[in-house]
Order: sequence, then structure tokens, then C-alpha cells
Amino acid sequence: MIDLYTWGTPNGRKISIMLEALRLPYSVHPINILENDQFQPAFLKISPNNKIPAIVDPEGPNGETVELFESGAILIYLAEKSGEFIPTDPITRLECLQWLMWQMSGFGAFLGQAHHFNQFAKEDVPYAKQRFNQEAQRLWQVLNTQLKNKAFVVGDELSIADFAIYPWAMRYAWQKVDPEQFPHVKAWMDRMGNIEFVQRGMQVP
Repeated sequence: MIDLYTWGTPNGRKISIMLEALRLPYSVHPINILENDQFQPAFLKISPNNKIPAIVDPEGPNGETVELFESGAILIYLAEKSGEFIPTDPITRLECLQWLMWQMSGFGAFLGQAHHFNQFAKEDVPYAKQRFNQEAQRLWQVLNTQLKNKAFVVGDELSIADFAIYPWAMRYAWQKVDPEQFPHVKAWMDRMGNIEFVQRGMQVP
């Protein structure tokens, strides 16, 4: 039984989608980041950067318990452990990993800043809003171009790249983005949203 420490954020939902896709038994431990649960000593032992998600897998390599934080690392670990949702072809695998890294460094990091300044900042900061909302538009266009003539981010097969990107795309309203302006992304979002395990993962916790 994998222990998943998470909250209802895009980063957390990457992992619940993956676990649902893999049909692995897991136990959910909500970490309420609005009440600073992420700073509790017990959680910091697992995730020293005080960020969700994190997992504990008692059946890691060599039968040893594995504790992991950082959503990208967790996705790669689960994909390699199961042999699913990561391409076996070396070139396609690299493409998958580069889009995962793109999400981690851009379509997440910058969109998270847009979320903050659009939704949560205690004072209006026009420069920050303009900067991060413009970057959101640019990143969405990059994704729109990549998805042209593709069912999923790296081709015809689902991968951890899709699981990483989708929950962030679904927060489009916080990014001041209209998905109708990005038709290839919109079509992909509709495909993803019709997958039952994606639906289940998006409801965790």
C-alpha cells in the first residue's frame, strides 16, 4: 500500500491520476496547506522542502521502503516501477521526459505565479499580473503547437507528460486563459477529461 501525502492542487493531482491509472492500492493522507500542515515535523521527514505531493512506498527497489517528494520524480519512479506510461523507445522516452521537465520548469512554475497574483495576492500588483499572465498565454501556445495532430502530448499513447500537464491546464481560469483560443489543447483536455481514472484522480483528496 503506497501512502500518498497530498492536497487538492495540480501537483498533487498528477500523482493521484497516476496511481489511479496504475490501479495501485494507495492510502490518501491529506496535507492541508491552507492550515500549514506541510510544516508538521512528521511530514517534513518525508518532504523536507515542505511541499506536496510526497509518497512512501514500502515495496521500493530491493524491497526497501522509498520516501519521495517532487511530483516529477514521483511520476518517473512510478512509471519505471510499473513499466507503464513511459515510452520504451529511447527517442520517444526522451521526448516524454523533456515535456515532463517543461511542465515542471514552466507550465507549473510560471502558472503557479499567475495563480498567486491573480487569486491570492493581498495587494494588486499589475506588473506581476501582466508578466505571468503573458507567460501563461505563451506556454499555452507552446502546448497548442505540440498537440497539433497528436492525441496526447508525445503522440498516440498516454504518458506521464499528460498526467503532469493536465491538472495545471484545468486551472485555466486562474491563469486568465480561454481554452477556446487553443483548440488543440482544448481537444486534448476533452479527451483527458473523459478518461475514468483521470476523473477519479482529479477528485483526490
